[in-house]
Amino acid sequence: MAGSCSAQLQGEAAAFTAALRTLVNNPQFSDVTFVVGREQQKVFAHRCVLACRCQAFRGMFSQGLVGSEDPPGSIPPQGPFILGNVQPEVFLAVIEFLYTNSVTLNSHIALEVLTSSVEYGLQDLCKLCIKFIKDTLSVEQVCEALQAAVTYGQTDLQQHCLAFIEGCTAAVVRTRGFHELSDVVLAQVLRSDRLAVDELDLVQAVREWGHAVLERPVPEVAALPVRELRLPLLAPKELATLESHNQRDLLIPV
Repeated sequence: MAGSCSAQLQGEAAAFTAALRTLVNNPQFSDVTFVVGREQQKVFAHRCVLACRCQAFRGMFSQGLVGSEDPPGSIPPQGPFILGNVQPEVFLAVIEFLYTNSVTLNSHIALEVLTSSVEYGLQDLCKLCIKFIKDTLSVEQVCEALQAAVTYGQTDLQQHCLAFIEGCTAAVVRTRGFHELSDVVLAQVLRSDRLAVDELDLVQAVREWGHAVLERPVPEVAALPVRELRLPLLAPKELATLESHNQRDLLIPV
């Protein structure tokens, strides 16, 4: 008698993904609703898909109703679930990924989708966001990307952003994103020996960064970054200019 054989055969993955994509934000057959953002936009989903793909949603759906005598997990919350701190477009990108294992990104939402991927523990989505951010990095966005990379411990993205800043520092220090860096991240940027900007211009950029924080004195705000400025590299004439500026607008304690 011939021995039995078994095998797992794969069908067309693209067709399966396309079919699941039709369920994204589709109210038909959905069993959970989210009210998202300040717009209070309704997003429709399916518990089984979200729960099997994301531990955070599994936990959300497993909690018992508040005030119920039934044990947790016996009665799934009916919702709707209110998510007021996330943009609908960002949340829909997360939902798209959970259904299709792919995501549609643009430069306006990529960093926020990265934030959501970290919050929901979606490592594969995080990797896709980082790839997109690295591939589309610009002078205007690099500081915001660096701040996010440091905040969420994304070392690879952090190093990529620093290398980008080193190549076009003079342009980067004039951006709004530069003025919104935390003191810790700015100090990290200033530690680089490869910044493409004159040291005196860098001092002025730090001065302007300090003025962007309105509620605290500039010397207090800039204390950490100032330590990383390479003042000995300044020529005597530049030092005299710096001293003159410092007398009118204190940045460096004397």
